[in-house]
Amino acid sequence: MCNLYTLKLSAWEVRNLMQHHALIGEEWEKAIGARNDALELYPNYEAPVVVVRDGQRVIETMRWGFPPPPGMGSKAPVTNVRNTASAYWRPSIANKAQRCIVPATAFAEPDRNTSKPVVFRWFRRTDGAPFFFAGIWREWEGDRGTKKAPNVRRHKLYSFLTTSPNGVVEPIHNKAMPVMLMTPADVERWLEGTAEEALELQRPAPDDAIVIDPTLEKKAA
Repeated sequence: MCNLYTLKLSAWEVRNLMQHHALIGEEWEKAIGARNDALELYPNYEAPVVVVRDGQRVIETMRWGFPPPPGMGSKAPVTNVRNTASAYWRPSIANKAQRCIVPATAFAEPDRNTSKPVVFRWFRRTDGAPFFFAGIWREWEGDRGTKKAPNVRRHKLYSFLTTSPNGVVEPIHNKAMPVMLMTPADVERWLEGTAEEALELQRPAPDDAIVIDPTLEKKAA
């Protein structure tokens, strides 16, 4: 399960990454502007997401984590999608309009070989380039705040797919890793392909495609 990732790109850099096929969403441009510092993103944080609207790829701000399925017994946001056969996720994956891509520069997993405090290891592309998570999004009416500061309104929410870990992630975290889209063809298939074509991307990244970045080591609080 991935519950922490980072993004070190400005809105303009994300647009360039999209090969000029994305527009700049006004709400994110106002919030982020030309900043280029690394954003550490946790569940329920707001982050940039790329969606398709009227044939254009648009960057919007959304909140990380779907509402939990009925009867789950937890109110925590659901940040990862592993069981894509579930009736809870199937409609969003089947509907191309609800697929999205989530820009990132690295993701973290807790190292199962460490004890308290747990150390998080960061994984990035071997070539240092940014990438996208394969995500889905939806609108939802409800409270995503705290008891002291409720935030009741209509939210745009996103989550992203995970898969079995590859040979780099497995020794650290043997449960899952995010689905990484690292080529324009992957992005095109996820956003525009059939549900079957899109789900073919639910596979681990090649072992030589990612590395552990020791400069980003983080201990749990």
